[in-house]
Amino acid sequence: MKLYTGDLSPYSAKVRMQIYAMGVEDIDFDLPASFFMGKLSEFSPIGRIPVLETSEGIIPESEVIAEYLDESYPERALLPATPFDRAQVRLLSRIADTYLMNNIFMALPHINRDTRVDAVRDLLMGQVKRGMGALEKHIGSGEFAIGAQLSRADCTLVPALFLCESTVPRFDVENPILATEKVAAYWARIQSNPFAARVLKEMADGLKARLDGTEMKQIQAAIAQEKAKHA
Repeated sequence: MKLYTGDLSPYSAKVRMQIYAMGVEDIDFDLPASFFMGKLSEFSPIGRIPVLETSEGIIPESEVIAEYLDESYPERALLPATPFDRAQVRLLSRIADTYLMNNIFMALPHINRDTRVDAVRDLLMGQVKRGMGALEKHIGSGEFAIGAQLSRADCTLVPALFLCESTVPRFDVENPILATEKVAAYWARIQSNPFAARVLKEMADGLKARLDGTEMKQIQAAIAQEKAKHA
């Protein structure tokens, strides 16, 4: 199988963390230059990464990929034993996806103070705050988000909380983690987990490359090389 993924993409990062934690080694990572040339939507109609390519076809959407991986490797699945705890894992993952990451992504056009529409920024950041409040209520108090073992909830929360810490302050809004107790304690603990640490380093490297222009140079070089192949 092949996962089309990018270092900074939080939705890709959650799938990579799941793959690392499950110990799955037969999945290659790729991000073809052609995708930067507007051809990703030709490969996957949704037009976003991650996309998992299998022998049977492609699977887009991180949460769908996550379910597929658990079902493909049931002995390594990152889900607890009881139906209630499994529901809690899915709930935390949904909160992170829908209320945290999705609203931060929609707010990105308003990160620049000169072009920002404050009302839109405030609306979306209000939803992030709402999601963080829900997360504070539902997250566990142990080493992991739910139960005594790492689960898919952790795989989604790690990139989501990275965005809250690294990106939300750039909207001139306080990092919402700072207003919590359980989430803040969890965030401090989970960063030392080896699978979380690996993904966080990838995301930090990706963010640095984007901010210092390295990412754009790499994309331009990859596009030029791709065009040269077909010249």
